[in-house]
Amino acid sequence: MPKPKPISSTAALFKKLGLHERNPGVFCGEWLGSGRVSRSLSPIDGRVLASVTQATPAEYEQVMQHALAAFQKWQAVPAPRRGEIIRQLGNALRAAKQDLGRLVTLEAGKIRAEGEGEVQEMIDICDFAVGLSRQLYGLTIASERPQHRMLEQWHPLGVVGVITSFNFPVAVWAWNSALASVCGNSVVWKPSEQTPLTAIATTKIAERVCRANKVDPAIFSLVSGDAETAGQRLVNDPRVPLISATGSTRMGRQVGEAVSRRLGRSLLELGGNNAIIVAPSANMDLAVRAIVFGAVGTAGQRCTSTRRVFAHESILPQLTERLIAAYRQIPIGDPSKPETLMGPLITPRAVEAMQTALKQLQREGGKVLFGGEPLRGPNYPGGGYVRPCLAIAQADFKIVHEETFAPILYLIPYRQLDEAIARHNAVPQGLSSAIFTNELREAEQFLSAGGSDCGIANVNIGTSGAEIGGAFGGEKETGGGRESGSDSWKNYMRRQTVTINYSTDLPLAQGISFG
Repeated sequence: MPKPKPISSTAALFKKLGLHERNPGVFCGEWLGSGRVSRSLSPIDGRVLASVTQATPAEYEQVMQHALAAFQKWQAVPAPRRGEIIRQLGNALRAAKQDLGRLVTLEAGKIRAEGEGEVQEMIDICDFAVGLSRQLYGLTIASERPQHRMLEQWHPLGVVGVITSFNFPVAVWAWNSALASVCGNSVVWKPSEQTPLTAIATTKIAERVCRANKVDPAIFSLVSGDAETAGQRLVNDPRVPLISATGSTRMGRQVGEAVSRRLGRSLLELGGNNAIIVAPSANMDLAVRAIVFGAVGTAGQRCTSTRRVFAHESILPQLTERLIAAYRQIPIGDPSKPETLMGPLITPRAVEAMQTALKQLQREGGKVLFGGEPLRGPNYPGGGYVRPCLAIAQADFKIVHEETFAPILYLIPYRQLDEAIARHNAVPQGLSSAIFTNELREAEQFLSAGGSDCGIANVNIGTSGAEIGGAFGGEKETGGGRESGSDSWKNYMRRQTVTINYSTDLPLAQGISFG
């Protein structure tokens, strides 16, 4: 195996984040990892950033034992005190924002603004969780029996397993971990094998905060490894009452089936095939900006990426012309450079998958209007660079109903809004959606029960870039999970209904008389 060769600037970054040429990838209060050695490759140029020693089955068991012990202590800590720890974690992330953002760029290929933006999401959810730590409310419920009081309360759930994907290598962990921990749970994180270094660096930050507060750092445990050694063990472990998994629909089916077999809970955030409807009255400037960001951001590798645009036939030619003009101006290349707006796909295999999808599109009768080709040469090392693609398609094409994790945007004409909404909803996925219109009735129809069937529905903003204050997630093959804001905290707790009798009688509910 070739030895990692970090360039000097990368070496300095690694030193600041506590990373090395070879890193233990398992944490449970101590750093372990004596299993298979994997390499983290930068999609920017294909070079080896560092290597990671993954978990063995015995080390997985060690992680779980420590996480269970940490939970027993952590659940007894008052929730506002737990919130104080998360407040300090948020401040530690603020201090590391630029460095951790650079690491996200190096390992996941995101442009600098998106790398730092992902760390900002972590900071924001910590802030949200701090306030939540004083608002874990139950309800008082009217009892039908005299001199009885009924209420519901919420208790910590246990060890929460978090499985994350490469495209949001740290933010999704924070969405889950910040809420799960203020709710009194410990967390075991299984990161993507493609982005282990960001997970290790983040866990080291959490470890420092815990140690400074004399809190068992195993509340934030880490188990790097392949599906068999780490992922499947975590999913099938009856000691883990909740698995939160982000990834493909195929992965989600496997996780959901395995967890349901043991009657556990699963919180699934899976594929998206997100669409924007552009009505005749739309503000074209806003629509173009939102479409380009949604389709090209993260090189089309977001679950919320815009993949379909339904444009009214009266404005489709103008919209197409403006999109092509915008696509021609997108700077593609090294995502660490501030002028770059689109970096590489995560691997050369992702480029191959994109080319396969475009061939299928053309077989079905679609037409590529712009881009789609791989980019080669000294400015595009590593084999992951492509030109973003605009294509004309029909709503019923098979390929249009599939999620290709790449910057392909299908332009589809429509005549009536009812038709556009029906075609919008006809795909198996149901994550994010948007309409651009200045007509109140069109907006309200899109937001009605008969409108968008997605978990996220926007008016005059795009499909990508959700705030942490709202519950994030979708329907159908997107998995039905909800993370981040609103009352998503309830996923990480167990509800308990309590009835207190302060009378000297024992009346039964429903007026039943017994004896």
